[in-house]
Amino acid sequence: MSSLVKEDLEKKLFKPLSQNLYEFIEIEFSVQDRYYLCVSVTKSEEVKIIMVKHYRIGLDEKYEVTKKWSLNDLQMIDGKEADTDNPFFDLHFKKVYSLEAYSCASKYAFARTVNKLNHAYLKKDLQIVNFDSTYINDDSIWSSNNKDCLVLMRICFYAFNLVCLSLCPLPL
Repeated sequence: MSSLVKEDLEKKLFKPLSQNLYEFIEIEFSVQDRYYLCVSVTKSEEVKIIMVKHYRIGLDEKYEVTKKWSLNDLQMIDGKEADTDNPFFDLHFKKVYSLEAYSCASKYAFARTVNKLNHAYLKKDLQIVNFDSTYINDDSIWSSNNKDCLVLMRICFYAFNLVCLSLCPLPL
């Protein structure tokens, strides 16, 4: 499903703007409409963070840009709490925008993409706080191109360890 939405976003919104869409996540912004937070790169290699409203008119899917920022203006991404599984995060520009991702995994996917594009294009000191760095940095053992499966893989690893430990006999 998400690959179809990404393809549709690229075709109807980003290609006409001469931008390449790298990542998008669904965010909880309004009860009535769907919103996506997108990360794209222009032909002049400027990284953009764009909030897009998704709605239908009849059978036709429509997309409208509601907010647009440059990655150069982003000062910090605050994941709120690194130790809990929550989808809330803040984007710090001149103003702080509090957002709720569809899932914790999509929040991490967004932060990974922004971090990766920052290293590739800007190389500025972008603060990414209150995230588990194991899932953000590409140099970690858990790094993969599989993105959203990273969190699930780590949870399964811990669950397996707990089961093994619970089956071990205790010495008397």
